[in-house]
Amino acid sequence: MDFNDRIIEEFRAHDGHVETAGFGDKLILLHTIGARSGEERVAPTMALRDEDSWLVYASKAGAPDNPAWYYNLVQNPDITIETPQGVVEVRARELHGDERDAAWAQVVAVASGFADYQVKAGPRVIPVLRLTSR
Repeated sequence: MDFNDRIIEEFRAHDGHVETAGFGDKLILLHTIGARSGEERVAPTMALRDEDSWLVYASKAGAPDNPAWYYNLVQNPDITIETPQGVVEVRARELHGDERDAAWAQVVAVASGFADYQVKAGPRVIPVLRLTSR
């Protein structure tokens, strides 16, 4: 069982609370459709609640490329997420400019390691997406 599978299992077993790596209640499970495969994928990711939406950050821990789930959301933005409060149907929209920068500042304020991820990512600007209930 890989790391993501363990996180997904723990998330589901404890109503969205994940002790591993100190995630707590800040994770959601993205149910995306593969951009190339067309198959459903489940990816745990940190999310911040922002009024009636969730902000997600395609950091991939500072890797030089975006995570696969990012491309899945760009190709197929209507998805389902599992949250600690239940399952929600959402539409993803990538943020740009000042809106993206403000959302990025929110995650850095809560989890300072994201600032390190941007440094590690080099010239790649880490995408931020807003998931809004549909």
